[in-house]
Amino acid sequence: MEAIFDPMDELQTYTRGQLALRNGQDKPQIWVAFKGVIYDVSESKLWRNGKHYEHWAGQDLTDELKDAPHSEKVFEKFKTVGKLL
Repeated sequence: MEAIFDPMDELQTYTRGQLALRNGQDKPQIWVAFKGVIYDVSESKLWRNGKHYEHWAGQDLTDELKDAPHSEKVFEKFKTVGKLL
């Protein structure tokens, strides 16, 4: 039986503490997590200085998406950089 390749298996894993440092303040990267996947939102004008409305970068936003005016499809436009442990 042939193994199925999953590109998610190739991604580096990060702890919540490592993600928290990618908040646009402590480190220049601006990352957020959603459903265990970490996205680089550094290029987004909506995430300047690591803040997007009342949301802060360097966090898992899975539980907060229900209050957003958009769906999870918004993450499709950002580069996937890792998996959250």
